[in-house]
Amino acid sequence: MKFSEQFEQRFSEMLTHYPTKRSVLVPTLLYAQDETGYLSDEVIAELAGRLELTELDVRNVISYYSMLTTKPRGKYNVQVCTNIACMLRGGEELLEHCEKKLGIGHKGTTPDGVFTLEEVECIGACSWAPAAQVNYDFHENLTVEKMDRVLAEYKKRATQ
Repeated sequence: MKFSEQFEQRFSEMLTHYPTKRSVLVPTLLYAQDETGYLSDEVIAELAGRLELTELDVRNVISYYSMLTTKPRGKYNVQVCTNIACMLRGGEELLEHCEKKLGIGHKGTTPDGVFTLEEVECIGACSWAPAAQVNYDFHENLTVEKMDRVLAEYKKRATQ
């Protein structure tokens, strides 16, 4: 497994900031996923070896976090929160709208590979519900119209 020089620099730097190698697992998984698109068996084995963990240890962490995936997904991962605060303010309707608009369901990816859609339990934006996260960008106080603008902007970015 060959990572970019930027990844290698980040990895080396992170190791100096934590008391044990295991502590860099989550940020390392995020960086690796950003670089490769998803956490393949090869990536998992490489990181487990570097951090002196078993592959099962790494997979257990991956399965806990909704932002980590072992399957390829679209360039933009749209996570719509449907937890209680978002649900009460229209989160479920927002998710249904996205499903219709994108033509995909939960954990589905558009045929052009631009979007993956996920229903998530909480993204920590309860005060600004309903909310969604696209990759690392938060979008809050959403309406169907605002969500359409958000999706259109990311679609435009994908074609540039």
